[in-house]
Amino acid sequence: MEGKPEKLTLKRQVGLVGAVSLIAGTMIGSGIFMSPQSVLSSIGSPGASLVIWACCGLLVVLGSLCYAELGTVIQESGGEYIYILRTSGPVVAFMLIFSSVVFVRPAGVAGISLSFAQYTVAPFYPDCPPPQLVVKCVAASVIILLATVNCLNVRFSMSIQVFFMVTKVLALAVIVVGGAVVLISGGQTESFNDSFENTNVGINPIGIAFYQGLWSYDGWNNLNYVTEELKRPEVNLPRAVMIAIPMVTILYLLVNVSYLAVLTPQEVMTSPAVAVTWGNKVLGSWGWVMSVAAALSAFGSLNGTFFSGGRVCFVAAREGHMPGILAMAHVQRLTPSPALIFTTAISLVVLIPGDFQSIVNYFSFTAWFFYGITLSGLIYLKIKKPELPRPYKVPIVLPILVLIAAVFLVLAPIIDNPQIEYLYVALFIFSGIVVYVPFIHYKFCPGLLEKLTMFLQLFLEVAPAEKNL
Repeated sequence: MEGKPEKLTLKRQVGLVGAVSLIAGTMIGSGIFMSPQSVLSSIGSPGASLVIWACCGLLVVLGSLCYAELGTVIQESGGEYIYILRTSGPVVAFMLIFSSVVFVRPAGVAGISLSFAQYTVAPFYPDCPPPQLVVKCVAASVIILLATVNCLNVRFSMSIQVFFMVTKVLALAVIVVGGAVVLISGGQTESFNDSFENTNVGINPIGIAFYQGLWSYDGWNNLNYVTEELKRPEVNLPRAVMIAIPMVTILYLLVNVSYLAVLTPQEVMTSPAVAVTWGNKVLGSWGWVMSVAAALSAFGSLNGTFFSGGRVCFVAAREGHMPGILAMAHVQRLTPSPALIFTTAISLVVLIPGDFQSIVNYFSFTAWFFYGITLSGLIYLKIKKPELPRPYKVPIVLPILVLIAAVFLVLAPIIDNPQIEYLYVALFIFSGIVVYVPFIHYKFCPGLLEKLTMFLQLFLEVAPAEKNL
């Protein structure tokens, strides 16, 4: 055979349309159909809730611009993990991957799948809440289905992402237009009379409202997890960010206005599924369409979360922070199937005891802790390594502002209303050091997994994959 054999890598198959779909299609999930009542309940008034939604969008826009610079300076997949590894060192990076793999990512998958399941089974239980066993069985089924799709073909997974992004944008457009029609025809105005009355101005309610709102924006950083599979990342990464996130922010604000134009604040806060309640009032006998739209929206978001989440395990294993089998890709399909299977297994375990509300709060707390460390790394690179090539860059004031917001989101609820659960989460994050020292730094029991790795490599038809730079 002449020449060198072709390296096994994850191919660059994600273009601009796929990139926009990966961001917007993951962001527009179950949150906008479920979180409005949580935001309103936390902050207390319709006007303040709209301000929270706008501030969440602004914060995400600023954060994504900072991540766009990081993604063009460090053109490797892995998102926060790889950025922290390159700027803060392996110990902090392992703390991230340990908490991400064991809790944060599976919690996100579980939360979205539970939302999908709740909306899917709701029409079959019109007069009572659906049994939790049924909800969790449906959630587990969709997790397994999407894991299989992502293991089989990258292009097919991205096609699903594009299709469901278009579907969910159309569904939100229906809500926006319906609300506009109601307003023009003289709908209820209780929500807009003294709209800031009864606002809860404490630090804890504002922090919790931000947590619930930011849940709906989660996925804004998804493209940074798959940089090595993105065509022309120096161009398409910032371009996709500036198309997707402002579009989603505007849609979210208009959808919330539509909810408040049709429903009273009390109806919004007490509704188990605000989009369905809105649909029953505006669409009448076609109200079930909103249940279908919410379920499809969660389905598309879950697909995007799987697509990016498997890459985090894959990159960490490639850097020696996870078992070597997770750094392998299928020799024909070129998908990181072992990492995806592993993520699926952990998500199914987290799903068993999980409930939506606690998943949102603790997911946000942990995520923003590491967002803050990542942004500190960007500030470090700007000050200490200005010579690095930067196809795209932002003023240093942007990462500083987002870092301040991240510190607030991590510390404010804890200081204002201390709860033992926050201590448990913090201890869990730092417990990664206990695992890192013997198993990663000193490589304790290096041959323990060799036979299992060889068996799985043959069984799954996978081989080590190199960086695609």
